[in-house]
Amino acid sequence: MDFPPWMQQAIQARLNEVSARIEHDPELNRVRGETDEAFEALFAGKDVERTPEYAEWENRYIVCKGIENERLYKQGLRDGIRLTVSLLSQSMPEENDTKA
Repeated sequence: MDFPPWMQQAIQARLNEVSARIEHDPELNRVRGETDEAFEALFAGKDVERTPEYAEWENRYIVCKGIENERLYKQGLRDGIRLTVSLLSQSMPEENDTKA
């Protein structure tokens, strides 16, 4: 099922808004900073993938992406629930009107 263009635009606008908010989240910025520091330490070793610095960077990167994905998922879930409740509340008065 394809969504109408207006709904696609609304969904995209909401995704952009949530992504921008997450991008500027203080906790996530802290984690990104730690990730960047660990990544820079990577290049001090010659065999990068076998260094503890690489493992540290990789761990921090995975945590950072996990936080981003978790927040996007939770916000999407909240938005989906709000949309469902809104649509159901709009359709219910119509059902009550036809029964009366």
